[in-house]
Amino acid sequence: MEQKSIIIIGAGIAGLSAGCYGQMNGYRTQIFEMHYNPGGLCTSWKRKGYTIDGCIHWLVGSSPANSFYRIWEELGAVQGRRMVDHEEFIRIEGTDGKTFIIYTDVDRLEQHMKELAPADKDVIDEFIEGIRACSRSDLPIEKAPELYGSIDRLKLLSKMSPFLRVMRKWERIPIQDFAKRFSDPFLRQVFPLTFDSPDFPMMGMLMTLAWMHNKSAGYPIGGSLEFSRAIEQRYLNLGGQIHYRSPVNKILVEDGQAVGVRLVDGAEHRGDIVISAADGHSTIFDMLEGKHINDEIRGYYDRLPIFPPLVHVALGVARSFEGLPHTIIYPLGEPVTIAGKEHKSIGVQIQNFDPTLAPPGKRVVKLMLTSDYDYWKELSQDSARYQAEKEKIADQVIAMLEQRFPGLGNQAEMRDVATPMTWERYTGNWRASFEGWLITTKTFRMRMSKTLPGLKDFYMAGQWVEPGGGLPPAAMSGRNVIQIICHQDKKPFVTSVL
Repeated sequence: MEQKSIIIIGAGIAGLSAGCYGQMNGYRTQIFEMHYNPGGLCTSWKRKGYTIDGCIHWLVGSSPANSFYRIWEELGAVQGRRMVDHEEFIRIEGTDGKTFIIYTDVDRLEQHMKELAPADKDVIDEFIEGIRACSRSDLPIEKAPELYGSIDRLKLLSKMSPFLRVMRKWERIPIQDFAKRFSDPFLRQVFPLTFDSPDFPMMGMLMTLAWMHNKSAGYPIGGSLEFSRAIEQRYLNLGGQIHYRSPVNKILVEDGQAVGVRLVDGAEHRGDIVISAADGHSTIFDMLEGKHINDEIRGYYDRLPIFPPLVHVALGVARSFEGLPHTIIYPLGEPVTIAGKEHKSIGVQIQNFDPTLAPPGKRVVKLMLTSDYDYWKELSQDSARYQAEKEKIADQVIAMLEQRFPGLGNQAEMRDVATPMTWERYTGNWRASFEGWLITTKTFRMRMSKTLPGLKDFYMAGQWVEPGGGLPPAAMSGRNVIQIICHQDKKPFVTSVL
């Protein structure tokens, strides 16, 4: 029987994943990617001998202690790759000399918090027990949720009932609200800064710290682009094809069925099935001209909050930063306004744990500052003003870092500023959002359909159908789409590991 063909839009992690699993299951796949590198947002770039990593801070599934490890094995991403498990998740310095350290070892974290705020023992015990409860659970990966029957749901409920009880308790509590339970003024102030996002659910924090405690959320040496290239190579070895610098501007539809794509250069490519792992807004409203939506889908894009765009500032510094943790948040002497947004404290990442990113004895230091898309969109219309603003920001960041690391200004020999316009240009992400739909207490367990109304043989994968985004959901999304297609074609879904 002739193989079915699948066209995939986008060579980010979701698109590469769909391609790999499509090839494993006997489909002929080809990917069309607008950029010249794989990975989408999971990328890195080089400046003056330094590698600037734009994505991975920790990777859920970095060890066999987590079920996601199996997916990364299937995608060829973790074989032979060294992972770094940090002792600290983040360190937050106060104005009075106090420091709050989120240790990745839960016992050490408990001891530290009780030393900081002994009067808050009961609140700390509740928090720590939440982490421990999450560390005893693992998420199911084998079957796409869309294919669960009633028996599957009963089995899952039985297996996951302890974890589900924890989730029901914590998923509707914002970090900011939980922090108010501390009587200690320092903990009340700094606790929300660990995940400084509006309405971020405590459950997200507990799961992250549980993964780190289990040493299954490490950092892959080599950084984001090397990680993406490993999956790209796995896809190519499975017989897939990638067309780089091939942006799609239209999904071809005939009689309510997706039949292919048209590129910006006018070339058309036909396939039996089309999967968009590209930006959701562009897919629905541009490539499909808004013809296959309903009130629910329109409501997502009208009302749901998205992760804000970032200004990404990286410095190559002739300094080793020995003995310092990889992430520090510290207060500024005076508030600083960057690109129209005021900052009273600043978070800096010191990449002193990956020797592949900088020359010997030197390190990359980077900051990711939330910003405003419309501010940068307007500014980008004037090239001179746009470049001047980038230079100004680099100067401001160096001045802020000098407060905490005296002498850094003279040691900075590389500076790079990527703005929301940079991300939009290279990934096409709607309003330059770096991770799609924002994680909130309302979206934490939200599910979105991978199909669109009135359109056959078409699927979506990636962060725009997986609220919260991130690499594991993107990879799982591509896997699940192929599993759904196999189910539709009445064939078993198979995977392999090399």
